[in-house]
Amino acid sequence: MVRSVTAPLDLPALHASHAGTWMCGPDGAVREVAKGEAVMAVADTPLLILNAPLVATRLGYPDLSGLDLLELFAFVHPAQFCVPTPKGLAEVLGLPVPASDAEVPALLRQAAAELLDRCEVEEWGEREGAWSSLQSLARLRWPWAQLLMPKIRQPERAEKWLFSRLPQWEENEDRPQPKQVDLSRAEIEAQLDALTGDAAERRDGQRRYAGEAAHVFAPRARRDAPHMLLAQAGTGIGKTLGYLAPASLWAKESGGTVWVSTYTKNLQRQLRSESARAWPAAREDGTPPVVVRKGRENYLCLLNLEDALQGGFGGRPAVLAQLVARWAAYTRDGDMIGGDLPGWLGTLFRRRAIRSLTDQRGECVYAGCPHYRKCFIERAARQSAQADLVIANHALVMVNAARGRDAANKPSRVIFDEGHHVFDAADSTFAAALSGSEAIELKRWILGPERGSKGRRRGLAARLADIASYDEGGGQAIDAATEAAQALPASGWLGRLAEGAPLGPIEQLLAAVRAATYARDESGGIEAGYGIETEAAGLDGAIVEQAANAADALAAIRKPLLKLAGRLEAVIEDAPDWLDAQGRARVEGARYSLGWRIDLLAAWEAMLDRLGGPGDPEFVDWLAVERSDAREFDVAIHRHWLDPMKPFARTVLDGAHGVMLTSATLAERDEEGAPEWPSAVARSGAPHLEVKPALFAAQSPFDYATQAEILVVTDIRKGDIPALAGAYARLIEAAGGGVLGLFTAIRRLRAVHGRIADRLARTGLPLYAQHVDPIDTGTLTDIFRDDPRASLLGTDALRDGVDVPGDSLRCVVMEQVPWPRPTILHRARRLAAAETEGGAKAYDDHLIRARLAQAFGRLVRRADDRGQFVMLSPAFPSRFLTAFPQGTPVIRCPLDEAIARVAAAEVNKKQSKAGTSHYSRA
Repeated sequence: MVRSVTAPLDLPALHASHAGTWMCGPDGAVREVAKGEAVMAVADTPLLILNAPLVATRLGYPDLSGLDLLELFAFVHPAQFCVPTPKGLAEVLGLPVPASDAEVPALLRQAAAELLDRCEVEEWGEREGAWSSLQSLARLRWPWAQLLMPKIRQPERAEKWLFSRLPQWEENEDRPQPKQVDLSRAEIEAQLDALTGDAAERRDGQRRYAGEAAHVFAPRARRDAPHMLLAQAGTGIGKTLGYLAPASLWAKESGGTVWVSTYTKNLQRQLRSESARAWPAAREDGTPPVVVRKGRENYLCLLNLEDALQGGFGGRPAVLAQLVARWAAYTRDGDMIGGDLPGWLGTLFRRRAIRSLTDQRGECVYAGCPHYRKCFIERAARQSAQADLVIANHALVMVNAARGRDAANKPSRVIFDEGHHVFDAADSTFAAALSGSEAIELKRWILGPERGSKGRRRGLAARLADIASYDEGGGQAIDAATEAAQALPASGWLGRLAEGAPLGPIEQLLAAVRAATYARDESGGIEAGYGIETEAAGLDGAIVEQAANAADALAAIRKPLLKLAGRLEAVIEDAPDWLDAQGRARVEGARYSLGWRIDLLAAWEAMLDRLGGPGDPEFVDWLAVERSDAREFDVAIHRHWLDPMKPFARTVLDGAHGVMLTSATLAERDEEGAPEWPSAVARSGAPHLEVKPALFAAQSPFDYATQAEILVVTDIRKGDIPALAGAYARLIEAAGGGVLGLFTAIRRLRAVHGRIADRLARTGLPLYAQHVDPIDTGTLTDIFRDDPRASLLGTDALRDGVDVPGDSLRCVVMEQVPWPRPTILHRARRLAAAETEGGAKAYDDHLIRARLAQAFGRLVRRADDRGQFVMLSPAFPSRFLTAFPQGTPVIRCPLDEAIARVAAAEVNKKQSKAGTSHYSRA
């Protein structure tokens, strides 16, 4: 919807960047001002701004507030995408893109007028619910409310409340087990042709890949032995459609469900888009054949939202709740983290407010919730049980296999895309940590909120009051668990630990853990502000005794919970007359919640029982004080599997019929570029089932010899921050932006950004950074992708999860070799690897090459991409060069030569484009 705007909004506007600050008065005159004058102006009167937290960071004034156009956009167009920059706002509204920072204030005035005017247009698609929401926002004194009031007419009939408007999900009969199907190569190739389209070029690598992927859909020969395939597909092979071809064909012919699991939200979005080639948006009966499924903590909890709307939130978070309610009426699936809720919305408010609207604590009351039949989480679970394709993430697939509520719907055919991350996901999923924060959440789940805290959260006694009154044994178990839970930490526990005054056996143990960790630390993390850790060995008798006391306290909680679970099962089996279907579902949900908390307590007890005794060779235990910017936020005892693929094999692979792990960097390469599989096979879990997986590799079709080059800079001394910052600035200037800078330490990232951001901005090259800009990583990537002159600095999340094809990413710069952090867990695994072929050094080298391969993989995503990979490490070992595609030129050179080559590549690219454009016109 693009309309001409009659006149800009008659209000002053402010824009701040690293290049300077500009204001536009009501008369339309724009002038550059000092930061101090801008701060005074904002304090005196509301100004039009775009992204208040970012402007506040630029001005160094954290209390900045005003008329934020992003908030207005979220109200007018909920669930609609907008890059939160002047350019992004202009494009989504159909307005001229400002050519310079000085033109931005005028754009803000015009964009505000455009958004306000849209509310008066009859065709405004998001009118429903706007008037009622606006009344609530006016009572909260939202700055935009008075400007919107004249624009939104009161409807003739009273608008339904959000919770009345949302559709209900329906129960469906269980899907029958899938037919046994053998897919022929001819069928698969025909399906692939249908998905890629007649105009697509025939890619032999993709066709071979699709044929091999069919292996995981063949009938299983014996129980506990799934068909497994490890498939390495170089960038550009087209692996997504390559595996969707046999997956969609099998789902259609068998009536079964295929799960595709990813590690990043970006790939989930891509999969949703690509799957539209194989499946319609909805079947004839209205059900979706493709469902995106995430963990509960990603979805809006309607009960939490209702609480927030009815006074649970105050101040700015209450405004956020109203804007989220607007979004909830138009969202596709209620996904708040990576879905169609703008990622920037939460950062405009307190980040905790977004998390408070999801089910972070596992406190769901299931059928006891008044919104149960409209719950986004329950709808996704039911839709996935009936879907042909479920797009999930590695952690959810593993959790669902380990403790899913419905055994019949556990994933049986799974494709792990980004398969190189399965090991890390399993490491996190099957780990245990007894920490202060985890213990206090368990206490709140059992007892309910502590005195003085807001919220609708209720304890076990309140959630199961009817059961307790009906079943004497169940009531006694609840009382016993409630009494025993008093031993868990309470609010203020971290302060008491620092003061040496812990309360109860768990706090006393955590105090001893904290003291021992500080006493033993030799990492240097204290001075750097990072977390510290020490191995859980050689502990003195006092800690061992406190661990035993804590274990007894945890057992006193677990035993009545176990008894309660048994009483709930008895109630289900011999149900009273008053227990209707909804009550039965509520009890089943309570049993599920009890089950995984009982397992959690058992894991904690097992961990404590090992303290002071002989170590278990299958686990790695350590003590830690979690810190960020020199501030403590948790104390914990950790336990990880030495090889997390062992529980992965037992819970995920054991019950599956077919499993595929695929990635562009699944296996290492030898000097000739051929894949080396032993490490990939070991990290797949297959050896634990004595299954021999099929192996497949297809090289990328890209011509890396002409499309990319690797520049190893030889004259930047390690630890020289000024030289490092200067190198980044000059490389970004030479490339004209489009640089992705990757760091191995947040401290160095911040230091470099602080030195060069202003300098680059003055030449029209905006610089953004993780851990600096108050913007979530997904939105930072959107901004970077949208502006070819922008550059982005980041850490691991950007190394692995960024897909930015085209001109927006022309150069990747790494500040040093991504050596593994020397943690206790890494040391234990390295020591275990010393007994294998290649030894500990090979283990480290594998991790480093995998990280380098992932970083390089950001550079060339399409056949017409060109770029350079710059390593600012003079001591870069030659043995790591096999991480890069064979044939890619490697040049060791001083910084000046690297800059000249980057600049020349940019000139050549522009000339090539100009020639192509001229030829096209001719």
